[in-house]
Amino acid sequence: MRKNKAVFLDRDGVLNQELGDYVCRVEDFVVLEHNFKPLKELQDRGYLLIVITNQGGLAKKWYTEDDLQSMHKKLREAYEANGIQLAEIYYCNHHPEYTSKCLCRKPGSLMLEKAAARFDAEPSKSYFIGDRERDVLAGEAAGITGILINSDQPISEVLHLID
Repeated sequence: MRKNKAVFLDRDGVLNQELGDYVCRVEDFVVLEHNFKPLKELQDRGYLLIVITNQGGLAKKWYTEDDLQSMHKKLREAYEANGIQLAEIYYCNHHPEYTSKCLCRKPGSLMLEKAAARFDAEPSKSYFIGDRERDVLAGEAAGITGILINSDQPISEVLHLID
């Protein structure tokens, strides 16, 4: 039996400000500071924090891999400065209109399944917080409880849903 529990997190609209389309520039990447406290609480309660995000803008060539890595560096640094460790950031760089069909793009569950296996996370003790229906569907397909929030909604408002 797997021993760890995890909270999987969508990126845009959950950890950083939703811009309505893709965040293409590091200058436009705004970390949602109101989520520092609730995510620290979840970490302190023993949950691994793992990011699962679709990044189809790469396939569309709206931004580069270097741009994405710079955004993820900014995200990690902001959370680390507040005592929060993001165990990993998984992303799908495909888009159905620009690349062949893949299994990793949400609502597919491959990224979640890979992360759960790598970190020995028990799906039945884990949650996926996202601001799109595809996040909840991906979680459910992997046996993980999905929690749908509004874009940029404070995670503190759904903490009571996590054991």
